[in-house]
Amino acid sequence: MDWYTGDSTYDLVLTLGFVYVGLVIVAAPFVATPYGRFASDKFGINLGPRLGWFLMELPATLVFFAVFFCGSHWSEPVPLVFAAMWALHYANRGFYFPLSIRAPKRAKGSFSLLVVATGWLATSMHGYLNAAYLSELGDYRGWFSDARFWAGLVFYYTCYAFTLHSDSVIRNLRTKEEVARGERVYRIPRGGLFRWVTCPNYLCEILGWAGFAVCTWSLGSVFVLGITIANLVPRALSTHAWYRERFADYPKQRKALIPFIL
Repeated sequence: MDWYTGDSTYDLVLTLGFVYVGLVIVAAPFVATPYGRFASDKFGINLGPRLGWFLMELPATLVFFAVFFCGSHWSEPVPLVFAAMWALHYANRGFYFPLSIRAPKRAKGSFSLLVVATGWLATSMHGYLNAAYLSELGDYRGWFSDARFWAGLVFYYTCYAFTLHSDSVIRNLRTKEEVARGERVYRIPRGGLFRWVTCPNYLCEILGWAGFAVCTWSLGSVFVLGITIANLVPRALSTHAWYRERFADYPKQRKALIPFIL
């Protein structure tokens, strides 16, 4: 992976991106990101979770494809495979996931507008950084015969499958009838990777982006991995502590994020 591409705009955004990751690493352990169970009125306006999540993730799709199709190599096979991976990821994370959230329709907003605003910064940067590199600045000649491509691809889609399963378990903890009655119910998730960790969805999201970084072998994807780790590791620890405090029968052997370790 080369730090300098020779494109001054790209290299500047990449540098600023890693500075931003550093700032999040410093700040995130002290303030739980205000959405979901950690929603707070202290940070201003709160939106509904479906709208908030959709808006936060939207630039990752719009910016990526706006930049990607301007690249001189966008129509080549390898960049198209990467674009398809990106489209599949955000079809789930940016569109299906927010629409499938089971939140009471009349419930108080639980997704801070501040999260949307800071999310726009991150998702815009990683949309740009990845699209510009994959369709213009990267050299992927002969990449289909490179072990990094296949190892990253298999690892990414394995994690993607586990992410979908973990999201489904969480979504179904609250029945449609409870949502219709306006009840905000919390239960202990069980089955699958929940046997070992509280937040397998976070673990698989992190590992999935690691697979994407290996597959694309670009620092733009390392930025995505870095910002994901910076945000989700502290949130996993906070979520684990929340469950243990709320449920007396919470499984004692279950870790927050990494089985048997953390």
